Amino acid sequence: MRKKDNFGTLRIIGGRWRGRKLKVPPVEEVRPTTDMLRETLFNWLSPIIQGAHCLDLFAGSGALGFEALSRGAACVTFIDSSPEVVKQLEETALHLGATAEILHADACSAWESKNKPFHLVFLDPPFHQNLIEPACAFLDSHDILCKNAYIYLETEGGFDSLPTPSHWHVIREKKQGQVSAYLIWRE
Repeated sequence: MRKKDNFGTLRIIGGRWRGRKLKVPPVEEVRPTTDMLRETLFNWLSPIIQGAHCLDLFAGSGALGFEALSRGAACVTFIDSSPEVVKQLEETALHLGATAEILHADACSAWESKNKPFHLVFLDPPFHQNLIEPACAFLDSHDILCKNAYIYLETEGGFDSLPTPSHWHVIREKKQGQVSAYLIWRE
């Protein structure tokens, strides 16, 4: 992972930590979800976020996971392969007083979480690295998802056909600039 020059910031847009600023680690591949897309996503998720067990895979800034906790998720497991990112996630959790499981691991390899199975997964891998298909296959084949789980998928541009398992169904989608966002329901 390449380094940026300095830390950025983002703000939590809703819930108990609304307005709190979070540091974004200076790692090139970390690209926080925009406020507008997060607002749309959490409007989509409002009926299911309370009490949900969530996984923030390729956690990066942690914006999606911390937003979920702010809005009433029961727990979030953050996973990222960058030591700098994991350190910043730990500092953010401490700063907010958040109870979170933070794992330094490759997103598509074996890891153990005390919080599985998950009701909701945030899947926002680094762009242009062909990680969507292996991440979806990993989630689907490792007993990580609850029955009727939801997956939020953020990608670079649209796909004619998403590389997701056939029993995953897109129920919402939005395009913002070069980013496409999908809310997927897994049977």
